[in-house]
Amino acid sequence: MGTAERREAPEKSGAGRSAARRGLRAPDRDIPVRGRAGESGGERQQNYRPLWIEEPAKRHPMPDPVRTAAVRALLIIAVTLIQAMVAFLCTMADSWLAFPMVISSVASTVVATWAVVDVWVTRQVWNQRYGVVSEPSSTARALRRERRARRREERAALREQERIRRRGGTGQAVPPLSAERAGPA
Repeated sequence: MGTAERREAPEKSGAGRSAARRGLRAPDRDIPVRGRAGESGGERQQNYRPLWIEEPAKRHPMPDPVRTAAVRALLIIAVTLIQAMVAFLCTMADSWLAFPMVISSVASTVVATWAVVDVWVTRQVWNQRYGVVSEPSSTARALRRERRARRREERAALREQERIRRRGGTGQAVPPLSAERAGPA
């Protein structure tokens, strides 16, 4: 912090912080400090310091099915790594448990690979169903396009019915003019 910044923000300086520490303390950080009898509400509000400040997320959170699959994959991978480490240590110690642990580690590796693929597939399926991916083959985009066309047709049919009703007609087509009524050609 430069000198100019210190002048603009005196409450953030070391002297300001130590003066605040000497004041009355609340039993909990999110409870405002009680002021002296002469303090106004503005000064009391200045002593209030929340425990944390929420910041907006930079990206959208993962959808629930994808998050569930990711947590499951992480747990399976952790167990697989522990099994591999135990298998290695049992092998180094020349223990009878080495062979079963190696076999279970190989099986766990297959399961962990499947769990990671499951996260990827779940994410792709979620994007196809609920999000528009920037590709021409996006299923979600085609579904939305069909829905929009259907709604457009419904609105056009409603407008047509309203127009017919305003004219007082029954909605039947007008017969073409006959040769007698048409006049000389």
